[in-house]
Amino acid sequence: MSKKKQKLYTPEQKAKIALEAIREEKTLSQISGEHDMHVNNVINWKKEVLENLPSIFNRSNQEKVVKQELREKEAQIEELYKEIGRLTTEVNWMKKKSRQFGLPDQMPGY
Repeated sequence: MSKKKQKLYTPEQKAKIALEAIREEKTLSQISGEHDMHVNNVINWKKEVLENLPSIFNRSNQEKVVKQELREKEAQIEELYKEIGRLTTEVNWMKKKSRQFGLPDQMPGY
């Protein structure tokens, strides 16, 4: 007894088949026959596409928000690095001046 090997479909193929089913230019039986698959697969893929369609637009908006937040965080990090550079320069200048006046580099307790 030989078993029929299950055919694997790429996401692109599944989308194409589901789109055919959504267009309703052919019956589900015709589509499943053309692609040598069970009609339940076509029904399930069509249902999945229709259920997930709104999330495509929602995801797009979420990606925009995330990208904007990322740009804001990167700008904040850049500002913090500038501040660190400025403060480091000030500390080095103060150390240099304190040595010129014979003061210790560090204050006691620090």
